[in-house]
Amino acid sequence: MPNRWTRTGPTSRVPRWAWWVLGLSVAAAVLPMAAGFGSRWGWWPFRTGFAILKVDVYVCAVALAVAAVGFGLSLVRRFRGACPVALAALLVPLFPLAAVLSQYHDATTLPAIHDITTDFAEPPRFDAVVPLRPEGSNPLEYGGAKVAASQVAAYPDIQPIISPFKPDRAYELARSLAHAYGWSIVQEDPEARVIEAVDTTFWFGFKDDIAIRVRPHDKGSRVDIRSVSRVGRSDVGANARRIRRFIEDFNGG
Repeated sequence: MPNRWTRTGPTSRVPRWAWWVLGLSVAAAVLPMAAGFGSRWGWWPFRTGFAILKVDVYVCAVALAVAAVGFGLSLVRRFRGACPVALAALLVPLFPLAAVLSQYHDATTLPAIHDITTDFAEPPRFDAVVPLRPEGSNPLEYGGAKVAASQVAAYPDIQPIISPFKPDRAYELARSLAHAYGWSIVQEDPEARVIEAVDTTFWFGFKDDIAIRVRPHDKGSRVDIRSVSRVGRSDVGANARRIRRFIEDFNGG
C-alpha cells in the first residue's frame, strides 16, 4: 500500500519549470569556461572573454534569484518533487560566481603590473624568447622604481633565492623545476646558467615569459627569476604566484 515515502502522485514529479531553472544555472556556470577557453582557442580576443565574464556576474545573479524562488516553491507540497533539482540550481551558480568575483577582487586590489622579478637592479634578461613574442606584446624593458615599489608593497615575499648549493647544482635544480612545471623551455645554457621558458595559463591561454639566472654568491649561489606577461596591463597576481611557487619548491628541494 503506498505511503508518504513511496508516493508516486503529483508531489513526486519534477515539474518542467524546475528543469528550466536548472538549465539557466548550468548556462551561468558554463559561461565563464566558454569565456576563457574561447579566448585560448582563438574564437575571440581576450578582452571579449573578459567582457563575457562581466556579463556572467549578472547572469549568475539572475540564476540565483530564479533558483531561490524555485527552491521556495519546491517547499510547497504541490511542487515538492522539484526540491532536489531546485537545490542543485541554487548551488551550481555559486562556484563560477565565486571564481569570477575572486578574479575581480584581485584585479581591483593588486597592482596593475605584469613584470615580476627577484632582482630590481639587474632583472634577468630575455634573449631567446624575443623572436617568439607577437607584435604588440608588453615591452621587456623593466619599468623601474615605480614598478619595483608596487611589487614590494604587494608581494614583499618575492625575494632572491640565496642557496647553499654550488651554482651548477642550483642551476640543475632550477632546470628540473622548470621541466616539472611543464613550461615550454626555449633556452638552457648551463655555462651561463640561464634558462628561458614560456608558461601558458590554463584558462585563457595567456603566455608568460620566464627567465631564470644562477650566479655564485658567497659559498653558494643566488638564483633570480623573472616572469613577464605578454598581454594585459595587470597579471592579476599570476606572475607572483608562479615565482612564489618556484621559490618554495626550490627551497624545499
